[in-house]
Amino acid sequence: MMAAAQDSPVYLGFDFSTQQLKVVAIDENLNVVHQNNVQFDSELPEFRTQGGVHIHGDRLTVTSPVLMWVKALDLLLDKVKRAGLDFSRVRALSGSGQQHGSVYWRRGASETLQNLDPDQDLHQLLQGSFSLRDCPVWMDSSSTQQCEDLQAAAGGALRLAHITGSRAYERFTGNQIAKLRRTQPDEFQDTERISLVSSFAASLFLGGYAAIDYSDGSGMNLLDIRSRTWSEICLEATAPHLDQLLGAPLPSTSVLGPVSSYFVRRHGFSESCSVVAFTGDNPASLAGMRLQPGDIAVSLGTSDTVFLWIQQPRPALEGHVFCNPVDWRAFMALLCFKNGSLTRERIRNECAGGSWELFSAALRDTPLGNNGNIGFYFDSMEITPPAVGVHRFDSDDNKVSSLSPAEEVRALLEGQFLSRRLHAERLGYSIITGTRVLATGGASSNQEILQVLSDVFNAPVYTIDVSNSACLGSAYRALHAPVADSGVSFFDVVKKAPEPQLVATPHPTAQEVYGQMLKRFARLEERVLQEPRPLSSSNQSV
Repeated sequence: MMAAAQDSPVYLGFDFSTQQLKVVAIDENLNVVHQNNVQFDSELPEFRTQGGVHIHGDRLTVTSPVLMWVKALDLLLDKVKRAGLDFSRVRALSGSGQQHGSVYWRRGASETLQNLDPDQDLHQLLQGSFSLRDCPVWMDSSSTQQCEDLQAAAGGALRLAHITGSRAYERFTGNQIAKLRRTQPDEFQDTERISLVSSFAASLFLGGYAAIDYSDGSGMNLLDIRSRTWSEICLEATAPHLDQLLGAPLPSTSVLGPVSSYFVRRHGFSESCSVVAFTGDNPASLAGMRLQPGDIAVSLGTSDTVFLWIQQPRPALEGHVFCNPVDWRAFMALLCFKNGSLTRERIRNECAGGSWELFSAALRDTPLGNNGNIGFYFDSMEITPPAVGVHRFDSDDNKVSSLSPAEEVRALLEGQFLSRRLHAERLGYSIITGTRVLATGGASSNQEILQVLSDVFNAPVYTIDVSNSACLGSAYRALHAPVADSGVSFFDVVKKAPEPQLVATPHPTAQEVYGQMLKRFARLEERVLQEPRPLSSSNQSV
């Protein structure tokens, strides 16, 4: 931790994630001066969550107790104060919340929020303020019928994606609202405002209902991502008078107002401390990683996630397009691939004796383009594209049952990264001069894997520490928003942050090899998708 001067300004970034509530404090030079957290399961055992959630008997319904989040904030602020951070130094604060979770405020809650007694904890004061005590979160998949209804009302899945940035997903808030209205009509009738987890958290600090920001709002299947207003078609298909329950959405860079007098009197915040619109955890991570136009971030984990900065979106049946959290004129996209590190480990075990050193040697010993061999490795049913099984092709596009161990290693990695690039480009991403690939996650420590990534994208690869990217992104946004209206860009504000490390540059022949290979890969993927699916998701060749 950097020790900041005792009276220098501080900016806070909160992250209301699935399993914990975190905070990071930075100074004007972007140094982290304090960080802290509250773990829900262990520090708030009375709520009886596992991994921060309640999984219901149908295994589809997944909720979290809203008062747990409120009590966690009480605990966290006490911890930070005990650690010696003077809240009077905080000039602005922002935050993020797990995307797609929703909170339902009971009639009369607005008045309660405006008249909080500073002698009591928030969770005591707000005990009766929620019409739904357990709220649906992103892990919930119980609203399939509502998804079908919404897509039908919008004119099909692709039409809905063109309006809202995504086809209908069970976890998305619009479908959760429609389900609640049908299954719990009394609770729905008793609701005066619906928040996302992000805008709910901002409301606590504001002492009034905070607007939903454009970026997190685009994960609801309700916002028209181009006009940045609620879609009439989607609202009507979801619930009557829904626009009144949601309030008008605002740019993610909005300063919502000063912190509530409750925080001034109870915790010593300055009356001039600004509350900046909170956003979703994925948009906040984009801010924390400081993605720029043309950049792509690839997280190589159990599942691989790809974040994109795009100017002209082309929403599709796969992936998600959101409004950009740091530049309201731009967009961000998100793609998730289920077969990530576990598939890489299986091929390492089968073809490289369980050794990453031998796996890396196989990549060094095989040429770019792998002599024309291409592989698709879907050990479990993939999200993007929806396919399963292992499919190998030789240089003449004939299916083959096996490759040499070294070719198998390269076919796996080239196939994974060609897939990431192909589906990113289908959403509107294009590699431009100055494009950087930012690699994170476990596999980003392997130099040879990063070299293949650099070659396939024909762009330099950098590594970046993103252990707290949502929190940091929220703190950066708190620093930027107060000057955003005067034309200062987000990048001007965060230019002093540590630079990502350059780790790989593309081979001179990479563009020639992979430009051609990408077209072949797209054709072969279509073939794979047209094949009948096996009865089980086995690892066998099909």
